Amino acid sequence: MAADTIVLVHGFWVTPRSWEHWISHYEGRGFRVLAPGYPGFEVDVEALNADPEPILKVTVPAIIEHIESVIRELDQPPIIIGHSAGGAFTQILLDHGFGAAGVALNSAPTEGVRVVPFSQVKSTFPVLKSPANRHKAIPLSFDEWKYAFTNTFDDDEARALYERYAIPANGGILWGSVLANFQPGHQDTWVDYHNDGRAPLLFVSGSEDHIMPPEIQRSNAKHYKSNTITEIREYDGYAHLLPAQQGWQQIADDVLDWAVQHAS
Repeated sequence: MAADTIVLVHGFWVTPRSWEHWISHYEGRGFRVLAPGYPGFEVDVEALNADPEPILKVTVPAIIEHIESVIRELDQPPIIIGHSAGGAFTQILLDHGFGAAGVALNSAPTEGVRVVPFSQVKSTFPVLKSPANRHKAIPLSFDEWKYAFTNTFDDDEARALYERYAIPANGGILWGSVLANFQPGHQDTWVDYHNDGRAPLLFVSGSEDHIMPPEIQRSNAKHYKSNTITEIREYDGYAHLLPAQQGWQQIADDVLDWAVQHAS
């Protein structure tokens, strides 16, 4: 039986609201669509901006466990599609045996991917400029958002999306992802790159992405040495906030068709 449910996993600095158009689009194609927020993110963007305490409390293991609990309630494995940090979480979920197929859009890297392009350093500098930010929820200014998320958008559209989607990010998680490659043992974003039981995985990269540039996706994909399907596609002209950029419908259809075709 083909997968009939899609689970959408959001990234940092946004909430499930960032999937609003994909939810209605996929529902229009007859799928059940779930877009679980991180624990404590059940409130609106405006509430998280007013009180970022839930952002400070969240951890990667808690995020993974919460999404796994959602998937366990389903009758059959879903297609999992994650964006940015949600792409890394998608990889972790697949490695844990969840999902019929996975798609990682402009994905954050999992542990062991050491490529760090300058544009990524500049995009994450608001958090990584100070170790003290490990204990804070760090927002992006509009200019920082425009550079990291919407560099190919016009200012009016970028501003509207900033006001509708943007929230602070957990500085501790971002610092942890940077330090993961320099600490002994498996860290929060570790996956088994040799896991032959993992469901098929597609990496999707926007050519103009500043925060998670194509070289990160290519390096992440190359780390996989398992006898499972791992593919990568690049879309010309797309920034990090690919799910909201003009033309997103074609990408949404492309990745869903790929996932349906390859679902295990």
